[in-house]
Amino acid sequence: MEIEELPCEEHHQILDVHIAGSSYPPFVLSFKNLTYDVKVSSKSGFPFRWKKPNVSSGNTTKSLLRGISGEAKEGETMAILGASGSGKSTLIDALANRISKQSLKGSITLNGEVLDSDVLKVISAYVMQDDLLFPMLTVEETLMFSAEFRLPRSVSKSKKKARVQGLIDQLGLRNAAKTVIGDEGHRGVSGGERRRVSIGIDIIHDPILLFLDEPTSGLDSTSALMVVKVLQRIAESGSIVIMSIHQPSSRILGLIDRLIILSQGRTLYSGSPSNLPQFFSDFGHPIPNNENPSEFALDLIRELEGTSSGTQILFEFNKSWKASSMDDNGGDDTISNRRCTLPLKDAIAKSISRGKLVSGGNGANHSSSVPSFANPFYIELMVLSKRLLTNSRRMPAKFAVRLGTITVTGIVLATMFWQLDDSPAGVQERLGCISISIATIFFNCITEVPTFIQERYIFMRETAYNAYRRSSYVLARSLTHIPLLFNLSVTLSLITFWTVGLAGGVPGFLFFFVTILASFWAGSSFAAFISGLIPDVFLAFVSGIAIVSYFLFLCGFLVARDRLPKYWLWFHYISLVKYPYEAILQNEFLDPTKCFVLGVQLFDQSALATLPAPVKSELLESLGRVVGRNITRSTCLTTGKDILKQQGIVELSKWKCVWVTVAWGFFFRILFYLTLLFGSKNKRK
Repeated sequence: MEIEELPCEEHHQILDVHIAGSSYPPFVLSFKNLTYDVKVSSKSGFPFRWKKPNVSSGNTTKSLLRGISGEAKEGETMAILGASGSGKSTLIDALANRISKQSLKGSITLNGEVLDSDVLKVISAYVMQDDLLFPMLTVEETLMFSAEFRLPRSVSKSKKKARVQGLIDQLGLRNAAKTVIGDEGHRGVSGGERRRVSIGIDIIHDPILLFLDEPTSGLDSTSALMVVKVLQRIAESGSIVIMSIHQPSSRILGLIDRLIILSQGRTLYSGSPSNLPQFFSDFGHPIPNNENPSEFALDLIRELEGTSSGTQILFEFNKSWKASSMDDNGGDDTISNRRCTLPLKDAIAKSISRGKLVSGGNGANHSSSVPSFANPFYIELMVLSKRLLTNSRRMPAKFAVRLGTITVTGIVLATMFWQLDDSPAGVQERLGCISISIATIFFNCITEVPTFIQERYIFMRETAYNAYRRSSYVLARSLTHIPLLFNLSVTLSLITFWTVGLAGGVPGFLFFFVTILASFWAGSSFAAFISGLIPDVFLAFVSGIAIVSYFLFLCGFLVARDRLPKYWLWFHYISLVKYPYEAILQNEFLDPTKCFVLGVQLFDQSALATLPAPVKSELLESLGRVVGRNITRSTCLTTGKDILKQQGIVELSKWKCVWVTVAWGFFFRILFYLTLLFGSKNKRK
């Protein structure tokens, strides 16, 4: 891959490619008779509703695409125009392989060959309508991380930086290069700049095909024009650019090479925007002078949709008008294009050899020269970890809130349960203190759910076209969370262990800390799984809180295991609170030298507690004669093992409980990976 470095106006190095003009045929993306139907079921806001007799409630079929055909060439920009619900986003998804092949009918070819989905992921890019970016990274950092993902190791660090600097200039982002992206709580770049950054991260590898879903949506006219100019330059550099657009201005329309106008999933116009005046004039509705042709077309289509015949007359006219235009031009240009295009294998190889940063492959063939991922696993892991840590480090408030919650909880526990004794009341207070501590950990971890879900959409966008492996993301997220969990564990352990007077000395403290850390690990993994399973922030948060509450109810603290109803035992054993709770209890009560109920304490917390001491002694002697045992005021009646038996903690040792807690963490991380693997296909069915 030959890349020449040329200085630009800003004295930055950019990557320039030598395009041989007409020395080789261009890429041509063709699509024919695309049809996509979905089943729509009537829904009610009530789970049960009264149905009228003899009225069918079966599913109805809605056609989103109806026999759409066309083609897009390298070096050109194609725009798909239509009102909301016309099918323009659906067509973009169909061309970008974001609709299941079982549901989409018709053919899509590149240079006359059906494109394999794995190859399409690497040589194409899809820019979503929403700008999904890390808020605390600068524009330059965002593009640089994208370069680290999408450009292979064969491209040196200096050339990656040069590519980023060149792209910043190409996107018109030089003045905002050092500005953070920003979000609702942090001031950052403007909306138009955010959109251009979103485009930049997807074209960093210089794709052959670029799909964009309404890239000008929500932008003012100047910002929208600048975005389309950027797309025009991308197309001129040797790419096929296809975008959906809602209502372009006249200036934007002048930058577009091909236009498709849709209504209710059908093509009402297909051709050059410059031919729109002639088209509507022939149709009998000439466009008035100084009126935006796209606005006129959409207004006319809306009027036709309101008539009894709908847009059928315009649909039929478009077919006849196009047929007559083909006759005037001497036939179908699609056939001639197909004749002069290279086989896909050779075309991709030539594209790479002339500087397209598709994969850095050798151009041997389009399956081997375009690997599934640009970088090996360990490179992805390092880059992902660096990006996650950088973004987190610049948002200290999130960590401060979690640390503050843990600190306040620790202080409250320390003051409530200060230096507990070994009396029967002290035993109950120890049980309460330990259960509250463990429950607080899991509730604290659930606060990670919104962050996970926010990143989930960024993850889906990046992995949809193989920026990195899903396993790399899961492992990087797990590793970068360990320092945070470690700090939280140290804070809670230091505040509560010594002040509450928990048992074991230094070894006991170390075990307590390890158990707390294992609990944070399991809780964080559970939160990750919930966020991967439920994409809605509110539902995921409420579900997580509810499940953790059930874990607490059935862990054995409120009701001992032996007294739980049999039909709830299964939940007792999957409770994440159960295992660290039992581990810390064993750390407290396995000391054989400690006694927790003496003879004189037998009457505590009962009506006999107020009796004089001599009377209590006589009662103890009488009780001893009944059971055949000498019982005095100092006789130990309940040891730590007795308390553990009362709690039903007789199955696992304390270290086994810790290992089970750690194993739960790994189990939920695996489930998190599976939810990302199977739940983030980002395809319509």
